[in-house]
Amino acid sequence: MKLMDIYLHLKPDLEYVETWLDKEVRSKQKDLENAAIHLLKAGGKRIRPVFVLLSGQFGQYDREKLARVAVALELIHMATLVHDDVIDDSKTRRGIPTVRSEWGNRMAMYTGDFIFARALSMLSELPYVQIHQLLSKSIVRMCEGEIEQIRDFYSLEQNFRRYLRRIERKTAILMEVSCKLGAIVTDASQSVVRTLGRYGHFLGMAFQIVDDILDFTSTQDKLGKPAGADLLQGNITLPVLYALHCTQSGQALRETVRPNMSRTEADQAIRLVKESGGIEYAKKVAGLYLDKCLNELAKLPAGQHRDSLEQIAKFTASREY
Repeated sequence: MKLMDIYLHLKPDLEYVETWLDKEVRSKQKDLENAAIHLLKAGGKRIRPVFVLLSGQFGQYDREKLARVAVALELIHMATLVHDDVIDDSKTRRGIPTVRSEWGNRMAMYTGDFIFARALSMLSELPYVQIHQLLSKSIVRMCEGEIEQIRDFYSLEQNFRRYLRRIERKTAILMEVSCKLGAIVTDASQSVVRTLGRYGHFLGMAFQIVDDILDFTSTQDKLGKPAGADLLQGNITLPVLYALHCTQSGQALRETVRPNMSRTEADQAIRLVKESGGIEYAKKVAGLYLDKCLNELAKLPAGQHRDSLEQIAKFTASREY
């Protein structure tokens, strides 16, 4: 099953969100507008807006409020992608040139700032102090996670706990917030807000681990970037950590993974990770988070929207892109 099949019953609301996204990236400064539109047209899974819309079904559904939150969170996600591409010196994302590749690093940074400011402006019109407090704290933690990732580039002595904390801040937090804000803005009960937040957190952890697995197992056509791109950038993910610390491949891998690796050396490292059982180990850990996610979901009222959240979770564990 494709993700868009799961979204089918949300099509009118998602089209509304998409139209609003297009409006929010417009600017009188045409270079800025062109760069922002370029990023928007690259597409994406729109999973954060979907979480907002589905979580809002457990309260007093309000399309306008939910769409505003959904658009703002997707804009924040887009802004982080632009900044990530500058940090990672990425040439493509989702198979098309990045903003930094087309317009340069300076334009990319300001494009990210512009999109982020648009998101904050939208949310400022919502009279929910809890939303602003929750989101601001989460963004601080996301920034800390990104700095930790940069610090840990090519660090072969990091442990599993540090990796899990990093992906929590890098990915899980924004998914958790998306679920919580959809519930908060529709005045759902605090117990529902907490349950949806835990669902988003555990799913975000599984999502990022699967992402890290795909860096070794998928193809450039599916990922929109070369296989092993994370490893070439020095991003030490769960399959690599397992190979480094738990197998006989560890020493050979330590001698291979370093700054300025060649493509041949990266391919050798990928082979070592695959042979070590690191991929299988990472799949098991992702499965544990998926189980936790589904356990939280079982606490919510049954119905189509809970079923959709369950389908998204199961898709996450089996996706190839």
